[in-house]
Amino acid sequence: MRREATYDFLAIGGGSAGFNAARVAVSLGLKTAIVDGARDLGGLCILRGCMPSKTLLYIADVLHLAQKAGTFGLRIPSARAEMKAIHVRKKKIIAEFADYRVRALKAGKFDLIRAQARFVDPHTVELSDGKKLRARRILVGTGSRVAVPPVPGLAGLHCWDSDDVLDLDFVPPSVIVLGGGIVACELAQFLNRIGARVTLVQRSQSILRHHSADASSVVQKAFVDEGIELFAGTELQKVKQDGRGFSVEFLHDGKAIRRRAAHLFNALGREPNTGALGLAAAGVRTRPNGQIITNRWQQTSVPHIYAAGDCAGPFEIVHVAIRQGELAARHAAGAKKLKPVDYSLLLNVVFTDPQLATIGRLERELDERGVRYLQASYPFNDHGKSILMDANYGYVKVIAEPKRGRILGAEIVGKDAGELIHAFSGPLAMRATVSDLLRAPWYHPTLSEIVTYPLEEIAEKLNQ
Repeated sequence: MRREATYDFLAIGGGSAGFNAARVAVSLGLKTAIVDGARDLGGLCILRGCMPSKTLLYIADVLHLAQKAGTFGLRIPSARAEMKAIHVRKKKIIAEFADYRVRALKAGKFDLIRAQARFVDPHTVELSDGKKLRARRILVGTGSRVAVPPVPGLAGLHCWDSDDVLDLDFVPPSVIVLGGGIVACELAQFLNRIGARVTLVQRSQSILRHHSADASSVVQKAFVDEGIELFAGTELQKVKQDGRGFSVEFLHDGKAIRRRAAHLFNALGREPNTGALGLAAAGVRTRPNGQIITNRWQQTSVPHIYAAGDCAGPFEIVHVAIRQGELAARHAAGAKKLKPVDYSLLLNVVFTDPQLATIGRLERELDERGVRYLQASYPFNDHGKSILMDANYGYVKVIAEPKRGRILGAEIVGKDAGELIHAFSGPLAMRATVSDLLRAPWYHPTLSEIVTYPLEEIAEKLNQ
């Protein structure tokens, strides 16, 4: 490679956004390169996010069912986590996904450059090996990293982050989890189910605060019922570490509380991984937290520089990052008749047990916009299939417009909610009504048929 190579399209980061952007750019005839200096190729989802966490969460679900075998009249004398065996299984599965992505990166019709990149001007990046690259169009897809909020004593402590929890090969005796977001909740339940004593400390008034109060309260009750000690609406005062482990001091309901544990898990959120990119040299504007500001075509404040995925937001979801990256590449290539990513179809899943899944426009957003709607819900503890499965937490809620009953959104908290929510994906994209869905067959007895009950209630309201 020459001292200064030139490309039509350059993707900084080879994760979900960058890889798929490069793939599309090449297909549209652009001379393309990916620059990725991470120790391991594959991106956050494959290596340290979706796939390892869901592997472990499913294992914890199986363990939980085995431990409650008596509920179903079964005799299973004991069931416990063999963490070294679990660790081996997780590593094997993740290696298969990662190897596939690495092969795709190396076999792609784009150049793969293993280095870190930093802007020196709007069209030029300098690599960590001293070489420079120029590009007509550039995409930033550098993802996110663990944030360390200004909690007194937290900075500099040898506490865990999500990478550490996902890489455990032993059962910790006790863990304090700081945070109540998706990562905090999923991994707190995992730790509890494999046998750790877990205390979860959340600053907001409820866990999963970006979801509805109804949904978060169901998950919170399940956590407490399983034995997680949970404090929400707290004010963190101090974090300490000594030879015996960690202590956390916080205010809760006006009282000073102190908890100790062998380990501390910082799950207080992530932040855009943009600090080392030299974005100012390129003139790219960011928000105070480092998130890159983009328009509907994923263009930044410098039109030929794009951003996609976690570093740009507004949602840290893999399929959103893929869509954003593909859109950016098509726009950079001058493709016609493009449409921006449609966030009215946003799909989100939290893999706790019960799972929490949403799609489309929900009540909070519609209320803020002053949009009228109809809604109906139905509980899992009154549905035949969920009752026989002893899956009684949660409900299905459907939201529709009040004239024709076009479906606007849905919220499911309960067993396999992440699978059930897809009953609404196609209909929502096709602008279907509740009557359209009720014309479809729903097999009995299945979990899926539970969605018909709120659909029928809304249909009755429309006919009144």
